[in-house]
Amino acid sequence: MKQFLLTTVSLGVLALGSPAFGADLPFKARPAVPTVYDWTGFYIGGFGGYAFGNHNLNNALGPAGFADFTANWESHGAFGGGEIGYNWQSGNLIFGIEADGAGSGIQGNDNFAIGANDANKLKWVGSLRARGGIAVDRLLLFFDGGWAVGDIQHTNTNPGVGVDQFTAHRNGLAAGAGIAYAMTDNIIGKFEYRYYDLGTYRRDAPTNGVLPYNVANTYSTVLLGLDFKFGGGSLIAKY
Repeated sequence: MKQFLLTTVSLGVLALGSPAFGADLPFKARPAVPTVYDWTGFYIGGFGGYAFGNHNLNNALGPAGFADFTANWESHGAFGGGEIGYNWQSGNLIFGIEADGAGSGIQGNDNFAIGANDANKLKWVGSLRARGGIAVDRLLLFFDGGWAVGDIQHTNTNPGVGVDQFTAHRNGLAAGAGIAYAMTDNIIGKFEYRYYDLGTYRRDAPTNGVLPYNVANTYSTVLLGLDFKFGGGSLIAKY
């Protein structure tokens, strides 16, 4: 009987002590699962910036000195427009396509370098480009390249004779690189450098007595943009 009582008391003491031991056991909460931004989806937006153009004219007078042109001049001015595109994300790699169009005030002239004054104005420019890049959550580093198109108005003023003005419709290349950041799940800002090569146009029969000529045209631009991305948000990070 005495042994039975001792066993019963011992079991009771252990039962009373169990909650205390349980309370002392450490408890580990599940770690939060990190998320990353999802760049996949359509977007639409606008942009604006500033550009510098370079124009090389050649005619029968031949190159000036050691240059490869008869006359050269620069143009500059602001431009702005809209864009639409789509990005697709695989891991941290981004692939996409973007189309844009912009009106322009980019213009300049050669200040009568060879007797007559040649002036250019880029009336509008557009492009269709493929895009590739690397995403680090909401930050995107990208490069792009593709087809460009635009209208360049050329005005040749021959003092005492007359003015010859025409518009050249040109096709060429566009390429650039930039950085984009998703400020919210739907609003994306960007800074970009873009280069346009709109090739060479010819004027074989000027109406104001100057020699026939051709002009090669390139533009370097810097721009800021703001896009609205449809859908999107954050993805759960994969381990």
